Amino acid sequence: MQAAYYGVPGVFTTDFPPIPPVQFNYTGNVPRGLWSPRRGTKLYRLKYCANVQIVLQDTSIVTTEEHPMHLHGYQFYVIGSGFGNYNPSTDPARFNLIDPPRRNTIGTPPGGWVAIRFKADNPGVWLMHCHLDSHLFLGLAMAFLVENGIGPLQSVIPPPPDLPRC
Repeated sequence: MQAAYYGVPGVFTTDFPPIPPVQFNYTGNVPRGLWSPRRGTKLYRLKYCANVQIVLQDTSIVTTEEHPMHLHGYQFYVIGSGFGNYNPSTDPARFNLIDPPRRNTIGTPPGGWVAIRFKADNPGVWLMHCHLDSHLFLGLAMAFLVENGIGPLQSVIPPPPDLPRC
C-alpha cells in the first residue's frame, strides 16, 4: 500500500493477467509442469467504480477441493456457481442477477467454479486469497490496486505524519 501511495518503483507490477495465461482442462488431468506457481508481485489495476466480475475456477492440481476465497475491503455478490469447467458461452445464462447473496468469502465447489461481482469503489490495495493458509504458497492469492476517484472522498487517505517508516 505504501509503495502504491508514494509511487515507489520496483516493488510491484500491474500486469496480473485478466485470464489464465495457460488454459487447460482445469478439472481433468493437469500436466505436472503447471503444478508450480510463478513467483511475482503482480497487482491487477482497477479504475475507481469499475464493475468487476471474477470467475474462480477450482482445478485438479494436486486434488480438487473447496477453497474459501476471501476479498479484503469489499462485499461481493455471488452470481453463479457450477461443477466442472466454467463455460463463458453458456454458464452466464444461469447467473442470478436478481437477488444474489452478498459475501466477502465464498467457497469454490470442489472441481467447480463460482462467479462473483462487485463495484471497485474502495480505493487502495486489496488482497484476495484462499483462507487455507497452506494454499498461499500454491499461488491462491492476488491483489487489486483500485485507483483513486475524484476528490478526497473517493481517494486513499494519506498516512498519518507520525507513521513510523519501515
